[in-house]
Amino acid sequence: MLKKQIFLCIIMRRINLFLFLFCTLIYSCTTYDRQPGKTVFRYNEAANITSLDPAFAKDQTIIWAANQIFNGLVQLNDRMEILPCIATSWNISESGLDYIFHLRNDVCFHDSPSFPGGKGRRVLARDFVFSFQRIIDPGVASPGAWLFNNVDNSTENAAFEAVNDSTFVIHLGQPFPPFLRLLSMQYCSVIPKEAVAFYGSEFRRNPVGTGPFRFSMWEEGVKLILLKNPVYFETEHGIRLPFLDAVAISFVPDKQSVFLEFIKGNLDLMSGIDPTYKDELLTKEGRLQSKYFSTVDLITQPYLNTEYLGFMVDPANRNIQGYFPVKEIRKAINLAFDRKKMIRYLRNNIGVPGCQGITPKGLPSFDSTQIFYDYDPEKARLLLAEAGYPNGAGLPVITLTSTSDYLDICKYIQHQVSTFGIELKIEVSPPAAVKEMKAEAKLPFFRASWIADYPDAENYLSMFYSRNFCPKGPNYTHFSNPEFDRLYEESMLTVNDSIRFSYYRKMEQIMMEEAPVVILYYDQVLRFVQKNIHGLGSNPMNLLTLKRVKKSG
Repeated sequence: MLKKQIFLCIIMRRINLFLFLFCTLIYSCTTYDRQPGKTVFRYNEAANITSLDPAFAKDQTIIWAANQIFNGLVQLNDRMEILPCIATSWNISESGLDYIFHLRNDVCFHDSPSFPGGKGRRVLARDFVFSFQRIIDPGVASPGAWLFNNVDNSTENAAFEAVNDSTFVIHLGQPFPPFLRLLSMQYCSVIPKEAVAFYGSEFRRNPVGTGPFRFSMWEEGVKLILLKNPVYFETEHGIRLPFLDAVAISFVPDKQSVFLEFIKGNLDLMSGIDPTYKDELLTKEGRLQSKYFSTVDLITQPYLNTEYLGFMVDPANRNIQGYFPVKEIRKAINLAFDRKKMIRYLRNNIGVPGCQGITPKGLPSFDSTQIFYDYDPEKARLLLAEAGYPNGAGLPVITLTSTSDYLDICKYIQHQVSTFGIELKIEVSPPAAVKEMKAEAKLPFFRASWIADYPDAENYLSMFYSRNFCPKGPNYTHFSNPEFDRLYEESMLTVNDSIRFSYYRKMEQIMMEEAPVVILYYDQVLRFVQKNIHGLGSNPMNLLTLKRVKKSG
């Protein structure tokens, strides 16, 4: 009884702490928000931000904040098209090796003590040389260094060149057609050398960029405040962006508390959905519950995230406990469960059943007409018999490793395949352990997901290129096929999108025929937004862009 009272006391203290943190953030912005004409956009990050340095923008929490503070050469619109940003235009050589960017002359860094007189100066081509060289500097250890794997490294300064103040050139060592899309990532933001020298390691807490919002204050784990950049260079219909006066980000991990604050109107955006309030907000068909029609808008669209199960298929790893390299069994599992029911009953129709390949809906090369695996009990039984295990007789137990977050889906699949005599054992491990074992090729069968780093199917197909075997690359299944590799290499030499996409589809057919993966579903972006928020778009990368957002009332 005493232990129970202590436990309840701890829980109540945590709840009170969460509410205190919310109140602190709300109070700190309320006086500013109540000034005539002032608008503050508020959202919560359940996971704390570890850095505001774009060189470390490796997860969504950092990427969302960095996207407000920084700019790069190019940017993506909601249709995933490449648009100018600090670069007004660019040229790519016929060889595909030289990218020449012509820069705007009206972009300035935010005001900062790191500049003489505290006044931000104009961005020059040499700032991009510094920013990109910093990314690949081993001393910085940026997780984004891989973006420049294809640059010319024949000499120390061969990759990046400032021809003059407004002309910047990137020299590649070998062609890479998706390269321009890589440059839209937050890693490729421009930063001033003066600020890095002035703040040193504390640049992570004192970011200086060119974006629509400038850094104001950050109390780690509590709140982050960004204020309007009054001299931002982009306009809309002749009006200087952004329209908002400030952005306020809270860091409350308790998702139920966040949900309650959103319903009360204390947060303007809630991204994604948690099982604890899924049925409260959404119908079984994935639509917004009618009682919220008057106060909340639901924005949804395809998300470049493929959820899948992966098999270790490399014979060199046959010593792994549970290794079972029978293609017909992998294909039988692909056919032995109903993805449509899984999406409907376990995810309220959030997502698209993964009946196609690894490339998700939302990319231009996605082929909705090509169905590789759908629920087909008869064919599943034929494959089992073909493999020598009629009705699963004599089939060894297959172990599936997952985290607890996906236990409901794993149990659903376990139940469905058991009707075919396939015995699936589920092992639940912490996320860090699963990630480590997967990277070290120690798991025979595992649940995983792949969120696109950049909007090109190459990002997904590279997971099956034989030269990308983990731990050096993202090929966690150790899939290897000479024809797949040939097509992959051929596609990297092709600038024409339609030809390259035809290569992608052929590669996908080869890979899915060998079935190193079981595609579960293609995810969806879900954004719940207050009715007084206007102009908040959505995109398959789930990138948050606030410079065109307006807040009324």
